[in-house]
Order: sequence, then structure tokens, then C-alpha cells
Amino acid sequence: MTAARRLAPLVDRLLGGPPPLRLRLWDGSALGPADAQTVTLTSRRALRRLLWQPGELGVAQAYISGDLEVEGDLAQALRTAWAAGRAGTPRPGLRPGDRARALATLARLGAVGPPPRAPGRPARPRGRRHSRARDTAVISHHYDLSNAFYALLLDPSMAYSCALWTKPPGTPGHTLGDAQHDKLEAICRKLELTPGARLLDIGCGWGSLTLHAAAHHGARVTAVTLAGQQAAHVRRAALDRGLGERVEVRHQHYRELAGPGEYDVVASVEMGEHVGDASYPHFAALFHDRLRPGGRLLLQQMARGRHAPGGGPFIETYIAPDMTMRPLGDTLNLLESAGLETLTVESLRADYAHTVDAWRATLEAEWDRFVALVGRETARVWRLYLAGGGLAFEERRKGVHQILAERPTPPAASGGGAR
Repeated sequence: MTAARRLAPLVDRLLGGPPPLRLRLWDGSALGPADAQTVTLTSRRALRRLLWQPGELGVAQAYISGDLEVEGDLAQALRTAWAAGRAGTPRPGLRPGDRARALATLARLGAVGPPPRAPGRPARPRGRRHSRARDTAVISHHYDLSNAFYALLLDPSMAYSCALWTKPPGTPGHTLGDAQHDKLEAICRKLELTPGARLLDIGCGWGSLTLHAAAHHGARVTAVTLAGQQAAHVRRAALDRGLGERVEVRHQHYRELAGPGEYDVVASVEMGEHVGDASYPHFAALFHDRLRPGGRLLLQQMARGRHAPGGGPFIETYIAPDMTMRPLGDTLNLLESAGLETLTVESLRADYAHTVDAWRATLEAEWDRFVALVGRETARVWRLYLAGGGLAFEERRKGVHQILAERPTPPAASGGGAR
């Protein structure tokens, strides 16, 4: 009996019907719609991964390891699978008696055994969530992967955040680098940067905003990052561009910032997702305390839909452990509770889908170079991450916003009583 014939009743029971994708097994047999996109289980080990890690993480690890392959566009396969999940097909699951029969089926297929090695570079953070030590380890896991890797993936400014597409993607002569430049200019314009303005850039990344603000607007910038490779990159770039007197780089936790009221403007571009719910009130208060009265804040931050998870087991394990997204309204409430006044909010959700598409295109075009830099399994992690992330923005499960806020100026002292 073929593997497909043995597996078909179990799949039907789990899904409430045939799978939405064509499933080809290691022996060449297949099940599912003949005209659907094909997913191949190249090894029985794929089923063993799902046995030990049912759900998203097991599927992800099967893909990362190569035990599962997708023919054609990975994002389209994910789109099809998620659409089938949203369609509301009844999924009865396994009754107690079914579980014994399912285990016997997997045993006959040779899929029962000890848990396979977790592929790639899964994060294993230790210690109290969002402690300084754990935050440092988590940030290093993602951002210290390799400066060469990010330099190959990103635009020349190395902006690892949503771009602003002022022209439709694909417009001749308009590149991702142009869209990132337009984003940086939009931030500086909203902050009303002037020469000599004191800018605090919290979570500065590889310095795209820091260097742009210093070079093109004459700002004096304090750039803060927990990632050691990022800090070294920004220091070198500032010196190479003759900006050493305008740029100070601090390799430290944002909680270690001192000096209330030091800055004219504060920016934080997609760093707030690394601040947990319990820590966010302090994070918002830091914005208020580091701004002078009348100073402005530009916060670019991802948000999740009210009923969307915003992360998931794969993201938590391989990309951004401890990442927290909240609905936009919750973030606005936290900022206002810290004493900041919200001035404007701009959604860049569609822009992020286009930005991720550009990163995906680079990853595929330079696939062999990425594999040489970080290894095949880590490259496959990123292929899956970008495919799923772009789809989340496309389908409105995640968004991103530029929030412009201000620390209010105290009312002028009264010159006397009412008359």
C-alpha cells in the first residue's frame, strides 16, 4: 500500500476533508487536488516532526530542514493554506480511538521515533522575560546574524524597516533605496528637524535614520542599539562620512538612557515590537521624559489586528523571541497615558507588503550568496519568514504606523485672577 493511501484517512479526519494543496510523499504517491500547488514530503522525518511539534512550528521546521519542499511560490502556498483555514471547514480532530489508529498508521509509515534535531538557529532565551540580559540575547540572536547578510538583503542605507513607496513598485528607476530615502525624509519632515537639533534614535539599527538626519538635516544624533554589530557599523559609517562630531553611538539598553529633557526630538523605528506589554508603560514614559517640552516623537511600529496573534511559534522560535505586537489603539492609549499628545497617525501597511516583496526578490536573486553567508537552513528560515510576513501585511493581519506625538508645553503662568 502506498504512503498516500495509508495517510489519506488520517488527513481527512484532521482537516475535515482533502488538503487544499497537492501532497506528494517520499514514495512518489500523492493525495489532494491534482490541479493544486504541490507540497512534497521528501522524508518520513517530516511526519515525525509534526508528531512531536503539531501545528505551525512542526511544519516550519520540516520546511527549514528540507523534509518538506514547496513547488512554485512559497507565499502562494501559504496563501492557499490560510484561505482554506479561514473558510471554516469543520475540523473534528482526533477522538481517543482515532489517536491510537493514527499512531499505528504513522508507525507503519516509519514516522515514529525520537524527536528530530531542531534545524537552523532556534533561539533559546533564558532568564526573566525582558530583563536586560535576556533582551540583549534576543536582540543579538536576530540582528547580529551577520552585517554582510543584511547588507546583501537591504538597500544601501541598510534600513531594516518599512519603506514609503511614493511611486508604484516597479516604476522604472524607482528602487527600494529610493523608497527608503523617501521614508527617512518623511520622518525628518514630521519631526521638523533643523540644523543642530538634538535627536535621540532608540533602536537605531544600522543607522539609516541616524546618518540621514545628521548628513542631510544637520542634526546631532544619539543612536542607541543593543546589537553589537549594529553599533560597530554605525560608528564606522559615521566616521567614514565625516559625521563623527554629530553622531554618538551607544551600545546599551534603552532603559539605561539618562538625562531627562535632553532632546528636541526622539525617533524609534520598529523597535517598540521588542518591548513587552509589562515594559511598555516605562518605554512610553521614557519618550516623554527624554523630550523637552514641545519636543516631538516619531514612532514607527508594527501592530496586529484586534483578533490576530501578531507573532506565532515560528517567529518566536527563529526570528524575534519575546516580540509583542498590540492593536494600534492600545499603543496610542499608552503614549497618551505617559503624557504625550498624538498629532498624526499614518498607516504604511500596504507599503510594508511592497517592502517585503523587494526583500524577497533580493533573497531569491542572490540565493547562493545568502546560503554561503549563513547556511542553507538559515536561508530557508528567512525565505519562510519573508513569505509569511509579507502575506500578513497583504491580508491585514498586521499593520505598521507612523505615530507623530508631542510632549505638551506647560500652560503659561497666569498673570492674575479672572476679571
